[in-house]
Amino acid sequence: MKITSAGLLALASVLPFATAQSPEWGQCGGIGWTGATSCVSGTTCSVINPYYSQCLPGSASVPPTTTPPNTTPVGTTTAPTSTGSTAPAPGNPFTGFEYFISPLYASEVAAAAKLITDSSTAAAAATVEKIPTFIWLDSVSKIAPFGTYLSTASAQQKSSGQKLIVPIVIYDLPDRDCAALASNGEFSIADNGETNYKSLYIDAIVAQIKQFPDVKIVAVIEPDSLANLVTNLSVSKCANAQTTYLACVTYAMQQLSAVGVTMYLDAGHAGWLGWPANLSPAAQLFTSLYASAGKPSGVRGLATNVANYNALSAASPDPITQGNPNYDEIHYINALAPLLGSNFPAHFIVDQGRSGQQNIRQQWGDWCNVLNAGFGTQPTLNTGSSFIDAIVWVKPGGECDGTSNSSSPRFDAHCALSDAAPNAPEAGTWFQSYFQTLVTRANPPL
Repeated sequence: MKITSAGLLALASVLPFATAQSPEWGQCGGIGWTGATSCVSGTTCSVINPYYSQCLPGSASVPPTTTPPNTTPVGTTTAPTSTGSTAPAPGNPFTGFEYFISPLYASEVAAAAKLITDSSTAAAAATVEKIPTFIWLDSVSKIAPFGTYLSTASAQQKSSGQKLIVPIVIYDLPDRDCAALASNGEFSIADNGETNYKSLYIDAIVAQIKQFPDVKIVAVIEPDSLANLVTNLSVSKCANAQTTYLACVTYAMQQLSAVGVTMYLDAGHAGWLGWPANLSPAAQLFTSLYASAGKPSGVRGLATNVANYNALSAASPDPITQGNPNYDEIHYINALAPLLGSNFPAHFIVDQGRSGQQNIRQQWGDWCNVLNAGFGTQPTLNTGSSFIDAIVWVKPGGECDGTSNSSSPRFDAHCALSDAAPNAPEAGTWFQSYFQTLVTRANPPL
């Protein structure tokens, strides 16, 4: 079933939009904000972080603008607190499978480990080569190597008898990451972007998958895209991209489902859609999109904390989370899942690739190469929650989030904040010193 233009407009109507005076819970300020800076009666424009101010009712509390120095991180991850049974949900796609290891990431890690002079650190770094991470298909150029990976995985299965999962990230929307700059993609809506995304990207991926029907694929669908449609429609680029994002994500869900891909739509993280005011709009977006797409059978649930730093279950709330009862991913998931009801499959995967250290950010919205981060809990099905299928590493640790060079066309101010690692290269390229920090500050240790 293809989503119609009428369906897109109906879906768009459920999402927030800018008004002359921001409504309760609406945005009212922040760096780059061009919308209303006053709020409706009974609410106050409160600074959440330098990039986002929100109309909060009465004297509602907000996160502080500063936190204690990040030189003494606290709050190690603990066993998740769950709702209901902790038995794995039926149909968990990871059960009975091993991961296919990304050849690209394995080669990056192997090369990086050889550059580390301390022998114990180098030995620990070398172990990361065998830890599965997702393979990011973030440009058309990555599709041909992906086909080679599928061929390799198929051959490995035949020789070993062990069933493999190839974990991928679908990430190439036109005008991608509409509220950021560091990870802008290759397609433009103004230059035939929607058609190019469908024909040159999704169709090409599907063609590769069809050649290897014996290989199981699990995909995270378009990090940040749908979350931006919940909170950032005040950004003109996001508002302009809304209909295209919905159409493209719908097409991806339908086409990938048709070739047996198991999918988790990206759902931001606790510090983004986990705020109480954002939960219902987020649930409405996911359920509406799923229904409009014809409820593709391959959609398994949602992915959270992709490329972020939140703990699954924090020992205590980080000060930056003040004002949000959903201060870690398990609280966020437990709050969101009931709102999905029977209208969207409430199964989750959670990225913990860089979540080993907590209390390291000045603001919850700081996402770029955050200083003092460490590798987190390694991929496992022992999640402690019946909602969570797997703890995973989606972000390949060591691949840069964005450059700190302010003269770069892809420079994003977040990458030059005081809690961002200095001397960072362009997004997606290898960041050796950052990788070393992730290794030495891994929790649990490697």
